[in-house]
Amino acid sequence: MAFYRYLGRPLLFRTDPEWAHQTLLHTLHRLNLHTDHWLKVWVRQQLTYHHLALHQQIWGYHFPNPVGLAAGFDKDGLGIGWWADLGFGFAELGTVTPEPQPGQPRPRLFRLAADQAIINRMGFNNRGVLHLQEQLQRAFVRHKPTIPLGINLGKGQATPLEYAWKDYLYSFRQLKTWGDYFVVNVSSPNTPGLRELQNRSLLIPILENLQQENTDGKPLLLKLSPDLPEETLLELLDLVRAYRLAGVIATNTTTARPPDLRSRHRHESGGLSGRPLAARSTELIHFIYRQTQGQLPIIGVGGIFSAADAWEKITAGACLLQIYTGWVYQGPGVVRQILTGLVEKLTEHGLSSLSQAVGLQHRQSGGELT
Repeated sequence: MAFYRYLGRPLLFRTDPEWAHQTLLHTLHRLNLHTDHWLKVWVRQQLTYHHLALHQQIWGYHFPNPVGLAAGFDKDGLGIGWWADLGFGFAELGTVTPEPQPGQPRPRLFRLAADQAIINRMGFNNRGVLHLQEQLQRAFVRHKPTIPLGINLGKGQATPLEYAWKDYLYSFRQLKTWGDYFVVNVSSPNTPGLRELQNRSLLIPILENLQQENTDGKPLLLKLSPDLPEETLLELLDLVRAYRLAGVIATNTTTARPPDLRSRHRHESGGLSGRPLAARSTELIHFIYRQTQGQLPIIGVGGIFSAADAWEKITAGACLLQIYTGWVYQGPGVVRQILTGLVEKLTEHGLSSLSQAVGLQHRQSGGELT
């Protein structure tokens, strides 16, 4: 952590953020080594942390720890063989669209270092479903991933909203053999019109067709926007229940701009992530946990930089977590640091498992779930 903070990050932050991101992914891809290779063994020893208290069984899958890689980091599955070695308990690939697409014009990724934040307007740039399918097939032949893999599904930029359901259905059909869970992403602010798919009339055909195709019962989740009013959130939770979705992700990036942002890129358009999103994300987790009586699995994402941040989201109601911006700012050692800190928190509160901590804020405040 100290090496990254004082040497690695200052050097990295002098480079273009998208170049740095792509360089890392392509390096990992080229270094797809056997699991017993000395480099992989060394990375695993340095960055992973195992403790029985952190293990969970969710949707029939074993999660060795609750910290996952958020969607958007590895859209094309280039790093599949490395995420477990880098300490993650699961990883979410994508967002993937049926056909390859370049995304929005560059520059489209901005570091807000003074605010520990990122603004992106990438626009679902990815190599398409068939490329991701190929990467997954190769990964499974080489060595079956030891952590659950999620796949985040999106709409092609040129697809009319009324036909969006066809994009989600096609991608799911092509990838359902390989993903452990799937996420319906209708909340990214960077594809024009995409957030309109959160409207009931447009979302129902997506969920209906996916569940009809979902004969194997793969967990389907809905990723929510932090910018929705409470009434819309309640409507979406009604649809989650009606279509028997397996959970929700709270939240995507925000188009809101807090007035105390200081970085020179603060006025760039796109989705804001990192520290400024932390409070809103936790607020929505708590709201969803309360509205669903603690019965719906929630993946919490937004502004997680430390064990304290992770603990706040877990005790608000999240059973799993995802990081992206925190990994960029804190470095690869942050996953291990978060996990060791969570075990200390469990010990401090006299808890023997992470599942006992989920929703603890609600119980401590005297809330009763019926």
